[in-house]
Amino acid sequence: MISRFGSYLFLMFKVFRKPDKLRVYRKQLILEIYNLGIESLGITAIISIFMGAVVAIQTAYNIDSPLIPLSMIGFTVRQSVILEFSPTIISLILAGKVGSRIASEIGTMRVTEQIDALDIMGINSSNFLIFPKVSAAILINPVLIIISMGFGLMGGYFVAIFTNLFSTHDYIIGVKSWFEAYTIFYAIMKTIVFAMLITSISGFEGYVVKGGAVEVGAASTRAVVWSSIMIILFNLILTQLLLS
Repeated sequence: MISRFGSYLFLMFKVFRKPDKLRVYRKQLILEIYNLGIESLGITAIISIFMGAVVAIQTAYNIDSPLIPLSMIGFTVRQSVILEFSPTIISLILAGKVGSRIASEIGTMRVTEQIDALDIMGINSSNFLIFPKVSAAILINPVLIIISMGFGLMGGYFVAIFTNLFSTHDYIIGVKSWFEAYTIFYAIMKTIVFAMLITSISGFEGYVVKGGAVEVGAASTRAVVWSSIMIILFNLILTQLLLS
């Protein structure tokens, strides 16, 4: 494990360098923004709507005292979605969707000797393949999380419309109450760190793979597992640093 961590750091030193050709880098960046971000918009929206709806129903179910205003449902949904569900849960979903794609894509290039061909031509293959993906994720993932927050709050609103648990008026009052802009900053900071972890770990697992198709599949699995573990670990660390 220590050896692999050292290899990861060594690879990252090669990845985070100025690209040889900025025009090619910009083209790859736009392509990766579409592949890693735009194509993940659908699953992000669906999960976020149901996530917000479930939190609203559970909160309404647990309010059994007339002394607690129903507006607390909207407040609870907003805080839960912004602080934890959107940045963390959506990042875990992206670790499975995006991480496996990156690891399998780069791993396939490694076993088919395409990366060796890039190295022979004098191209920094790690920078060429991994850096645009890291940059794209850092740029587009916060956008996905902001959209996820909106859909999550919309899910709670749909519960108010289609059920008799609480009114839309109470829900909107709760969503607007005691809002602190710092919670958005906290969520965005977590998202940026998670995006870098997902893409760099997945890129590393694919870049160092050896063997054939079976090993590429194993590398994809390791990429998802280690990305998820690191997200959970850094979620705790960042929460302690930013909210304590």
